[in-house]
Amino acid sequence: MKQFGIAPQIYTFESVKEFCRTFSVGKGDLLLISASLYETYFQGPDSGAAVVHYRKYAMGEPTDQMVERMYEDISKIDYQRVIAVGGGTILDVAKLFALETVSPIVDVFQGKIEAKKTKELILIPTTCGTGSEVTNISILELTSIGTKMGLAKDELYADSAVLIPELLEKLPLTFFATSSIDALIHAMESFTSPKANPFTRMYSLKAMELLITIYQIMVKEGMDARKEHLEELLLASTYAGIAFGNAGCAAVHAMSYPLGATYHVPHGEANYVFLTSVYKEYRKRKPAGEIQKLNKHLAKMLKCDLEEVYEALEILLSKILPKKKLHEYGVREEDIDLFTEIVMTKQGRLMANNYTELNADTVKDIYKNLF
Repeated sequence: MKQFGIAPQIYTFESVKEFCRTFSVGKGDLLLISASLYETYFQGPDSGAAVVHYRKYAMGEPTDQMVERMYEDISKIDYQRVIAVGGGTILDVAKLFALETVSPIVDVFQGKIEAKKTKELILIPTTCGTGSEVTNISILELTSIGTKMGLAKDELYADSAVLIPELLEKLPLTFFATSSIDALIHAMESFTSPKANPFTRMYSLKAMELLITIYQIMVKEGMDARKEHLEELLLASTYAGIAFGNAGCAAVHAMSYPLGATYHVPHGEANYVFLTSVYKEYRKRKPAGEIQKLNKHLAKMLKCDLEEVYEALEILLSKILPKKKLHEYGVREEDIDLFTEIVMTKQGRLMANNYTELNADTVKDIYKNLF
């Protein structure tokens, strides 16, 4: 019985130039990247790659419409290798362009078209949160059906995941906060998933330890203190990605998807809204078991009593990213029933990974309490 696996080869480089030289980046490569990253780091070393500045197709979270617009242009390019540089948006999208058939993308996500990989895929993260470089998951907002949806196929694994701390040097604090908190949530949800095992939990715990330690340093020394720990932050994100890529995420992510899709809240921030509320509900319903082990680890890191662990975690995270109520994002009370329905009917892949069962009434109550 398969318990654990890491599909991509993982590489680390001190600089972009070293990566480009080692991987012989050039003709036959499709380079998906933002204009600013390209001009700062890749212009020159890319040596003839076909460059697509993905931000001209859409800003924010990835959608089916963005993929279709990109496909119109990329389908005219002859390439054998996809190299994506950026945050979760472009890494998730790049996985799709390594497939034989990309359009219509909604049909790929709904299983009407087989996901068959025909291109080599190299993923290079520039945030410290999604872990997408080591997972087989692509997440899009499917505008035609009004929700976010994940496609999880082994064909979406990268061949190479490349970690270059240099690319995090100019990451703004807001993007650092939302992405790194997302990584923390990946680590927590994968730890309590019923699919977790000793291998995944080892990666979950190390990711949590690194992130919480760096947050504590930032609170003590200032927000710029994170820049002294870029390599550890990349490792934490990748560790968390390895953990949830094997064990999965759960209700925190499932409940965040309607919020992100409807009100365009950044993915990590949307997850953050629901984190402690979901875990308080887990603890209330099933206090013994893996959640008790998780809370003991968190309490030790946070230097607090076991009963106060979620409050202490919120205090720490709020100093990195202030938490908002749902209505502050524009959510209306009438949205709550629809959000609950979406979670219960369209997010079964994630809800199957819950630490303990959460029914529709519980999900609705969490939305109401956070409104």
